[in-house]
Amino acid sequence: MSDTAPDNAIVVIGAGPAGTRAAETLVKAGVKPVVIDEAPKSGGQIYRRQPDGFRRPIEDLYGYEAPKARAVHAAFDGLSDRIDYRPNTLVWEVREGLVHTIDNATDKRGSLPYAALVLATGAMDRVVPMPGWTLPGVYTLGGAQIALKFQGCAIGSRVVFAGSSPLLYLVAYQYAKAGAKVEAVIDTAPFAAKVKALPDLVLGGSTFAKGLYYVGWLRAHGVRCVSGATLLRAEGKDGIEALVWRDSGGGEQRTACDALGYGFGLKSESQVADLCGVPFRFDQGQRQFVPEVDAAGRTPVKGVYACGDGATVRGADAAELAGERAALALLEDRGQAFDRARAQALDAALAKLNRFRRGMDAAFPFPVEMAKAIADDTIVCRCEAITAGEARKWMRDLGAMEMNRVKAFSRVGMGRCQGRVCGTGAAEVVAAECGLPIEEVGRLRGQAPVKPVPLDPAEGE
Repeated sequence: MSDTAPDNAIVVIGAGPAGTRAAETLVKAGVKPVVIDEAPKSGGQIYRRQPDGFRRPIEDLYGYEAPKARAVHAAFDGLSDRIDYRPNTLVWEVREGLVHTIDNATDKRGSLPYAALVLATGAMDRVVPMPGWTLPGVYTLGGAQIALKFQGCAIGSRVVFAGSSPLLYLVAYQYAKAGAKVEAVIDTAPFAAKVKALPDLVLGGSTFAKGLYYVGWLRAHGVRCVSGATLLRAEGKDGIEALVWRDSGGGEQRTACDALGYGFGLKSESQVADLCGVPFRFDQGQRQFVPEVDAAGRTPVKGVYACGDGATVRGADAAELAGERAALALLEDRGQAFDRARAQALDAALAKLNRFRRGMDAAFPFPVEMAKAIADDTIVCRCEAITAGEARKWMRDLGAMEMNRVKAFSRVGMGRCQGRVCGTGAAEVVAAECGLPIEEVGRLRGQAPVKPVPLDPAEGE
């Protein structure tokens, strides 16, 4: 059954920084878009709002990002009577001109015809499996941050943060400021990589300066910060008790803890783009497949636009600019009046941020060797409990050298996450075993439902 909406609806999927600015730009042009978002409130992951009844000051939630969070929240709230806002709503399929949804609270399903889509679907943590990563007490960096921002709780009392990304130092800083004991920050990126990337990093302006401040603050407050490490395993019986890692000199180290937050940057949430038929390209800097999108946010599929981290990971500031730019491109393509000078200014700003993004990719490189060395008995796909050794066996026995063939034979990526978590690690295993560049083993294709839905959902009204 179709929802009550015009057949020529402009649909924005996602209400984070990119979706907010896209919707705001469309409203200014006299368009009333439908805004669909999984969360109960706007803001996305980066500016996630606290639950009803929580009254923590916004400065405590977002720190130096509080003014930006306040501005994004205010912008979206100001649109309330000029958009068709549908929170708590999951888009699980897009097909034949219809967006298929399910209400997260009531399980009611619906379908919405659209004339154009703006995909502002955001990003998620990228992890590399290692022995012990499925132990209780092991979280992604983003998960650790959400626990602190959304519920006001820490993941443990003695926490180690490990991996490689700017988020590593930000989350460690937020935890230490909140009063948690941060045992160490273990960065797999070598210090030399950061030095080499400086010419591009300084283009980040205040963002770069804040990153330096976080590192300096942590060191000044006695938090051990290590660069150039290799993560070996998480140890523990009923939960994590220590992280074992190798320092840059080759020595094995063991850091006791009762919680671990780890991750290696972000990966675009691009499943909906896949369902729309958008082609993908391999981004060498980010070491992942991303939707094909031009500088303005247009995809090769007519009427489909992508912006923010769901198109390419560039951070919250770039997401706001990209959301506005994609909306302007949509208006231009529909023959409506748009601010051409503003579009050109956005193009210039985004081009500068692209250089900063390249600097970040170089400063915090993906740990290729760690991924290649995933032990045979390490679980790669936790939904289906498939180990790296089992995946390698299927490749050796049946000659599977492409991700979707490996999936068909081994069930890697067939679980609840549909490969969103395990896809990165599994692809590295396949590439290393086959001796192929990572881009040649391909990617797991997005299929509906992109996230778990009830087997017998209620009919929509």
